[in-house]
Amino acid sequence: MMTVKNSIRALIGMVLLGLVIGCEEQSASLDTSAVYDGTKFLLSTEPGGGQDVIAVRETAQDADQVVVVGRIGGGLNPWVDGRAAFQIVDPSILACSDAKADGEPCSCQTPWDYCCETDKLPDAMALVQFVEADGSVVKHDARQIFKLAELQTVVVQGKAKRDDAGNLTIMADGMFVRK
Repeated sequence: MMTVKNSIRALIGMVLLGLVIGCEEQSASLDTSAVYDGTKFLLSTEPGGGQDVIAVRETAQDADQVVVVGRIGGGLNPWVDGRAAFQIVDPSILACSDAKADGEPCSCQTPWDYCCETDKLPDAMALVQFVEADGSVVKHDARQIFKLAELQTVVVQGKAKRDDAGNLTIMADGMFVRK
């Protein structure tokens, strides 16, 4: 069961995510019809030193270079529409489609929302944002430019960005997609 503290932390994280996305220039229109080459972010080999989301959340300071391993998910819609950004969850947290200790998966229409593990999510999630050289978030949908889907395991490298509530964002400059 989610504690009041975890509920507040999760709510603050969602509000801050909305602010980060909403604070971008309102007048800038997204050209989703334009072709964007996201391959510049894709790594052909997995970077060394990767740590799970929980470990990075516990140790990373603002602006630290990190390599983090996670699965895409953490909500009904883990994607930031029109942006190269998405949520990842620590691999130790079982998605609703993963077999539990009794061998049976939790029955769920959207296993990437981790609805069977909601009490663990606040401390096991991070937001990944792919950034251009000028620091702006890529204004193209991650699902299209990287051909990603929910529950894929990714290894992301970039700089840690911390907010006052302890939420972690990875300002990514590279990603390896595990098969």
